[in-house]
Amino acid sequence: MPGTHDLVLRGGRIVCPSGVIEGDLGLSQGRITAIGQVGAGRAEIDARGRWITPGGVDPHAHIEQMSGMGLMNADTFETAHRSAAMGGTTTVISFAAQGKGQPLRAAMADYAARAARGAMIDHAFHIIAADTAAPGFDADLAGLLTSGHRTIKIFTTYNIGLGDAQILSVMAVAREAGGLVCVHAENDAIIARARAELLAAGRTTPRDHATSRPRMAEIEAVERICRFAEHMDQPVMLFHISTREGAAAVRAARARGAPVWAETCPHYLFMDETVLDRPHGAKWMCSPPQRLPDDQAALWDALRDGTLDLVSSDHAPYRYDGTGKLSAGPDAPFDRIANGLPGLEVRMPLMFDAMMTGDRPDPLGFVRLTAEAPAEIYGLTGKGRIAEGYDADLVIWDDAPFTYGADDLHDNVGYNPWEGHRVAARPATVLLRGEVIVADGECRARPGQGRWLARPPFDGKARHAQT
Repeated sequence: MPGTHDLVLRGGRIVCPSGVIEGDLGLSQGRITAIGQVGAGRAEIDARGRWITPGGVDPHAHIEQMSGMGLMNADTFETAHRSAAMGGTTTVISFAAQGKGQPLRAAMADYAARAARGAMIDHAFHIIAADTAAPGFDADLAGLLTSGHRTIKIFTTYNIGLGDAQILSVMAVAREAGGLVCVHAENDAIIARARAELLAAGRTTPRDHATSRPRMAEIEAVERICRFAEHMDQPVMLFHISTREGAAAVRAARARGAPVWAETCPHYLFMDETVLDRPHGAKWMCSPPQRLPDDQAALWDALRDGTLDLVSSDHAPYRYDGTGKLSAGPDAPFDRIANGLPGLEVRMPLMFDAMMTGDRPDPLGFVRLTAEAPAEIYGLTGKGRIAEGYDADLVIWDDAPFTYGADDLHDNVGYNPWEGHRVAARPATVLLRGEVIVADGECRARPGQGRWLARPPFDGKARHAQT
């Protein structure tokens, strides 16, 4: 019937879970109400010949968060979410970081208040556990996990890394509360030894940063956490796998039936460690560091065979100045340079270029890695798919190749680590719950428009059977 839908996207190439449909999308009251041949709507958008995919779901972004070095990262919720939207991402999970001695509930309350003021897209939070000795830790963790937060992140390195006994204790609480434990897995002792040897030898450059975090640090910690998950029967998500051996450890654990998921990131898929040889190499410093071309090939294989479940940005924004990466001076040694690079805006276009172009495009794979799997694993109901009843979070892609410039992202970082990289397309129109938030090269989203998404307790066995 004419006017049945609030909005119709007309004539697109729609990537649905069952395949690509050439046709229309009807949207009403923020949800997808019809797919295929759709009657007139009260408004229409011409999408003829263009790809339409779900809005991206990025489950790993550091926003308005204090680093372990005591630096506040460059992005507020407003600037980070603006950048995400411009890159086709409509849902983000960021980190509520616990300070030393701070009760978990207080950390979450403070972070949620900041998000409520600035959030421009839909969002959820991971809890970062930095101090298990803080007052009421176990009770707070269980309460937060059962009240809609679902996920906790722990580290095995840095000054907030947990020891084995603490990790097992956190896993025990999460198991009872239906939580998913996310892990930055690198062996701290291996890193500390390598770092000390390099600094003693006067090797202090950004290139030496890669050497300071040996691949064995990741391999050992990934294998250990997989065994802990298996022993405790507690689901874990291993963040930012960077090595061939790390992916192989995940593959072996899953073959044993261990409740393990894992992700990687664009900077491991499209960069290798030679980026640190460039002038101002600190811009590309992250942890784990970029690795070798052989590792890149292994990570792509692991994405194709399902060993790695998704691609996140690990957006960690620091300006290349005295407020960020150069806070200890322009010639600071690598151990005093903030780690991380911006990625919220480029994750979707980079993956689109790699998976949706060429002789063997893989639209279902692209959607699975960037939207569908993150939504399923992290319990984001109504997100990540183009299906009736789902939120109308959508991206209409342009068909014009684009080369990134020196500072053309919409975050607050001030440089683009992908300068000179060409992508086949970028988002032309982005919708959040049926409302256009990006069009004509501009972000129309408003601070406070984004909604916090409560998530149900994690059913690890059921979820793992689906993946």
